[in-house]
Amino acid sequence: MFYKSFPEVKWSFLASMVSRNAGWNMTDLEGKWFKLALDARQRLSFFLTYELANWTIFRDAFPQLLLYRLSLYYNKPLFHLLKAFNVSCFMEAEWQWFWENKDEKRLINSLIINEQNIIQEPVLHNHLLRKKVFGTVSYIIQDFGHYSCVVFPTLEGKLYGFSVHGFQKLDNRISLGQKLASLLFSPIYSEKFHQFSEMTEHSGSRYDYEQYISRKLYRETPILRSVYPVIAHPLNESQKDWVFIKKKKLKKWSKRTDSINSYPEITKWFIHKQHQMQGIIALKHGL
Repeated sequence: MFYKSFPEVKWSFLASMVSRNAGWNMTDLEGKWFKLALDARQRLSFFLTYELANWTIFRDAFPQLLLYRLSLYYNKPLFHLLKAFNVSCFMEAEWQWFWENKDEKRLINSLIINEQNIIQEPVLHNHLLRKKVFGTVSYIIQDFGHYSCVVFPTLEGKLYGFSVHGFQKLDNRISLGQKLASLLFSPIYSEKFHQFSEMTEHSGSRYDYEQYISRKLYRETPILRSVYPVIAHPLNESQKDWVFIKKKKLKKWSKRTDSINSYPEITKWFIHKQHQMQGIIALKHGL
């Protein structure tokens, strides 16, 4: 894990934990309940949405993390090379600032702002996904019912996190990312989340954390690689640098931290929402 070697780059751990959630959402689609709720084409569209968003973010982040590592190795900043990988000039400037000032909080916030902007056009403004995912009744119910959450589990079987609401809005996603970062690195829980990450193999199934909640729970969703292949994505180097389009909002995003004073445990609430959703599906199918 990159974070193990470079704990000052906190975003790498945040991205890893959020990516686990993406995996759990992907395998949900091939579990018992979503197979009843959605047909194969609908499930594929939802999967490709998660897949495209994650690939876009990590494809952009990889050269950033690599050049940071090389900069340390050669003891000189190499961030001017980021433009060769089509990384925003915003992040080139932010990495340079971090190199000179070691401002970890500013770096993680900048990376959150960047990642949510780079998925805006290829994912949220994607014509097919707007029609087949974001415009469907299933998505609208999930959004308004707060059935989608990003959770950080502990080995004690407790869940902490936030529901995902208004995902299509850029401001909402940046705010959510900032709150998740505040939670993940809170002095009270940070070590617990790190222990879960270290001790739990990432299978992509929700059983990764359900096994700690109760011994009575059994695996209802499959292991990710048992149902999904590795997807090859075409490179799109023609996408415009988002910073020139959203420059006016940068000051607002950079100032806002969305830190919170308390992080209530959501285990019971989350399980209730899952049962509620399953009840709706069962009712629809007369089960």
